Amino acid sequence: MTRLKIALLTGAALSVMASSAWAQTEPERAAAPQVAAKPADQEVPARVGDVVVAARNDGIRTSIDSVSYSLTNDLQATTGALADALRNVPSVDVDPQGNVSLRGNSNVTILVDGRPSGILSGEGRAQAILQLPADQYARIEVMTNPSAAYTPEGGGGVINLITKPSAPRPGVQTTGSIRANVGDNGRWNAGISGSRQMDKLTLSGDLSYRYDANDFEFPTERETLDGAGRVTSTTRVYQESNTSQRGGFGRGSAEYKLDNTTTISGEVRLMAFDIDPQNVGFYEIRDGAGVVTDAYQVANQGGMEMTNVGATARVIKRFSDDGHEWSNELRFDQHESDTQFLLENRFTQPVAPVRFDRYGQDNTTDILGFTSAYTRPMAEGEKLRLGYELTYLAPELDTTFKRGPRPDALELVPSLSNQFEGTQTVHAFYGTYERALTDKLSAQAGLRLEQADLEMNDITGGQKAEQDYFRAYPTGHLQYQLSETQTLRASYSRRIQRPQLTQLNPFVSYQSPLHRTSGNPNLRPQETDAFEGMWQVRKGQNFYQATLYYRNTDKAFTDVATQIEDGIILTRPENLGGRTDTGLELTAAGRLHSTLRYNASANVFHQQIDAAGIVGGKDREGTMVSGRLSLNWQPTDKDFVQVSGFWQGESLLAQGTREAGGMVNLGYRRKLNDKLSLNVTGRDLFNSFKNTTRYDTPAFREVSDQHINLRAFYIGLSWQLGSSPRRQPEQFDFSTGPTGT
Repeated sequence: MTRLKIALLTGAALSVMASSAWAQTEPERAAAPQVAAKPADQEVPARVGDVVVAARNDGIRTSIDSVSYSLTNDLQATTGALADALRNVPSVDVDPQGNVSLRGNSNVTILVDGRPSGILSGEGRAQAILQLPADQYARIEVMTNPSAAYTPEGGGGVINLITKPSAPRPGVQTTGSIRANVGDNGRWNAGISGSRQMDKLTLSGDLSYRYDANDFEFPTERETLDGAGRVTSTTRVYQESNTSQRGGFGRGSAEYKLDNTTTISGEVRLMAFDIDPQNVGFYEIRDGAGVVTDAYQVANQGGMEMTNVGATARVIKRFSDDGHEWSNELRFDQHESDTQFLLENRFTQPVAPVRFDRYGQDNTTDILGFTSAYTRPMAEGEKLRLGYELTYLAPELDTTFKRGPRPDALELVPSLSNQFEGTQTVHAFYGTYERALTDKLSAQAGLRLEQADLEMNDITGGQKAEQDYFRAYPTGHLQYQLSETQTLRASYSRRIQRPQLTQLNPFVSYQSPLHRTSGNPNLRPQETDAFEGMWQVRKGQNFYQATLYYRNTDKAFTDVATQIEDGIILTRPENLGGRTDTGLELTAAGRLHSTLRYNASANVFHQQIDAAGIVGGKDREGTMVSGRLSLNWQPTDKDFVQVSGFWQGESLLAQGTREAGGMVNLGYRRKLNDKLSLNVTGRDLFNSFKNTTRYDTPAFREVSDQHINLRAFYIGLSWQLGSSPRRQPEQFDFSTGPTGT
């Protein structure tokens, strides 16, 4: 049956591809042709792939299924990592560990220029978000209800990172830039980018390096309870770490125009970084009477190395200038991570000989993708897009744990060592149809059909598991123009979150002396029905948006902690009975003064969790609030000052809560001349961003604090190179202009 479904999908895709009524997702979405500048009070139409959107000097672009935000005036993006840029985007939250969520939902897919990224998927994504330089991206596009042209993976939605244009502007042969920033605590980063156009050939590339250092403190207190709720033991853990991160990113691309209608292009990319933590942990366990029964210290040396290599080849055939085109793209990424730690255990109560543990994990994941898609504009503003996509993932994980009295006398511990491999293959055939129903009303309908096959093999444990399912994912979008300044939008999408293959591995992995993790071979995909209604106003230089949303998730993922032997906590993923989120998000941007602009957003939502079947869990509900504010002040045509901050609200767990937190940032940019700028930034000025998790179950209570010193200060220079024309102002446009839209 599975082979029959795949054959039908593939046959349908190939047969339609041969016809002339084809359409696609939005290929080359980031490589939009440049549009001549207009006065600040007028909309600037910009074609992004086959969708026309409207942009203003507030940096916000909107379409029927997305909202995107410019990073041009985000000074944190000039010196910081991708996490710093994402934290300033409405709807998006990034915790201190680099985990991303959309409107409180952590199941988010991150794309680069509309395509999957090996480094931004899988278990290494959080570290990559903390390390990748933000200045390689021009915009961040948020799609909480994307059309069927995009993967339905990610119950919270899709974040699309749009890279800076690589090709020189018309009439320019060579462009480039150099940037370097030096910070406190030994931090620094630097980068160079450039492009050159030679007749039909365009070459471009980026190269950057980043070094960062942070201090961590992790105090934890856990109380074990008996059946009557009395405390039988108390465990206190204090861990501190001095961590350094260093890494580089490189990309090179070539684009060649075979003729006026056909373009071929290729790209190679490499990212490599390592994390070097120096950790020490102090552990103390007291019985119900308060007497110390166990006390020991664990010193941890080692680190993690992570690399990602990838390549993309693309052919685009354009049949006309109105968006009639056919594209074919082949992508390959290989992600590798190697983790090695040596733990020295010193026991003081009761006194025992020193023990050494060595933990190692080698993870390799191959990702292969193919997309073939065709866009066909039709009469009366109609547009049909159809496409076929293949995505193939193949992770291999090798974990070893050794123990002994000396580092050179260690023996393998079979129960904590494991070999695992798996594959995930997804065939997708999708289509969207868009048309104007009246002068003011337009609609887009979409349907995506997917056949997914997952296979996992716990080689050491001898367990195998398979999942095979066929799903249909409908989407629908409506847009009504109330007036020249006001727009109403409504949308629906059905989405899925598949478990990562390692989340299906039942192997119990060592994390710390008192913490283990494992996968769950019975974990099922979670499915979400998402509804939104939006009211949007653009008037003069002001932008206002209000969005009501409702998400109903069946079999929602949650991490469940249970206490096993000797006070050890095991955490593994489980399926909730369900979860609902009902919320209101408000976004505003505009001018407070001729030299002062603001961007603000707030998200208020009520969440309900059905924890049926979760051991130690219970149904929970609560109202959460998050928000952000940015003030941009340009006292002169050469000076630009930015103050920004955000607050991430509390989130609910099946067994407890994760508390809120936020930070305040400051930035200054001085235009020294037409090509040179000085940048000064301060991140987390009050060192206030932290993460506190509370568990409250019948078996134990726990409070875990993570104090991460993210405060950082940078000073640097940005220099434009090459034969580019006179440099334009960095889009600081505070002119009054006429009112209206």
